[in-house]
Amino acid sequence: MQAMHHRRTHCQLCNSSALTPILSLEPTPPANAFVTEAQRNIEQPCFPLDVFQCEHCHHVQLLDVLDPAVLFENYVYVSGTSPAFVKHFEEYAAIVCSRFNPSVGSLIVDIGSNDGTLLNFFKSRNYRVLGIDPAQVIAANATAAGIETLPAFFTPKLASEIVSTRGQAAIVSANNVFAHAEDLYSIAVGIADLLKPDGVFTFEVSYLVDVFQDVLFDTIYHEHMAYHAVGPLQRFFKRADLELFSVARVSSHGGSLRGYVQKAGGPHTFDGTVDKLINIERQLGLDQPATLRKFGNRIDLLRDQFKTVLQDLKKSGKSVAGYGAPAKATTLLHHFGIKPGTLDYIIDDSPLKQGLYSPGQHIPVVSSEILLRNTPDILLILAWNFAEIIMTNNAAFVKKGGKFLVPMPAVRLYP
Repeated sequence: MQAMHHRRTHCQLCNSSALTPILSLEPTPPANAFVTEAQRNIEQPCFPLDVFQCEHCHHVQLLDVLDPAVLFENYVYVSGTSPAFVKHFEEYAAIVCSRFNPSVGSLIVDIGSNDGTLLNFFKSRNYRVLGIDPAQVIAANATAAGIETLPAFFTPKLASEIVSTRGQAAIVSANNVFAHAEDLYSIAVGIADLLKPDGVFTFEVSYLVDVFQDVLFDTIYHEHMAYHAVGPLQRFFKRADLELFSVARVSSHGGSLRGYVQKAGGPHTFDGTVDKLINIERQLGLDQPATLRKFGNRIDLLRDQFKTVLQDLKKSGKSVAGYGAPAKATTLLHHFGIKPGTLDYIIDDSPLKQGLYSPGQHIPVVSSEILLRNTPDILLILAWNFAEIIMTNNAAFVKKGGKFLVPMPAVRLYP
């Protein structure tokens, strides 16, 4: 267990040792550490989920680091099983191509490319594409499906190898992964080397403003080491001779930040959006530990509301199952104190998760076919950011008298 885990002592972005604790959630296993039938009776180790803020650059982060090989090499999340994310990435590729107009045949590299969903949309536009992802099986499957994917972690050394064999990239992307690594500075240096002089690094991360305003505490788990805001990121990219020249808020994962970065002195125009969001962050007081500590009180209130509703349902004899087994569910189930046996099962649309058991509580994960033969009274939507889609796709469940319980960002029972 000790080899799996260590605690950092310095800020991830500026290397300061002045770090202030702001929030402690219930310890959990790794959020995607699903287990097999043979492993379900073995207790999994849990690790701290303590959140800190740097007093120097105000970056919000975890200090407890789990071995990335444990977290990612046997990953079970794939983007392509979510129609919402397929559509999101299709629109994302269209925006990037329209805005920056890379010449046909240019190289586009996606860091943390998963099953190649995003790159597939670039490939269809006649760009050369390359994925990089340490999840061995997912990378192999993506390559077999026509999106060449290197089964590796991105490093400056790998960036240099790509440049020497394939040339520099017009676009480098990293979506929902730029918060996943301990050494973000080395990744930024590698990206700077990989980019063409007029190239663009584009990324999406969970945005601290949305996490704070909507109490999205369940986005806090060990894979997500960073909870990004624009102010700290702007200063960080300057350290790596890069410039954050444009940002936008997008709706994915309950609220995310999309950023566009170029080499220092690059040709792309600063459009004012960076300063605009920095001002919003300051107005909210997100550079002050006292503001963020109040966040914990709001989480406690949400937990108490949820547990009251769930306990009342169980006391009245209602059977409850979960829908969706995203990483965020591990944090939610543990911090809300949902014990094994409370949920009969969890439905998930990913074949990679079906037949496994959830991290920590070891609740069986099954396909939606179970609703035909073992229908619960209540479906707790753990993948709450897809609540509307899940409810629409399961109208037959409602016709049978079923109800949906949505835990985030506010507790709601439908219909």
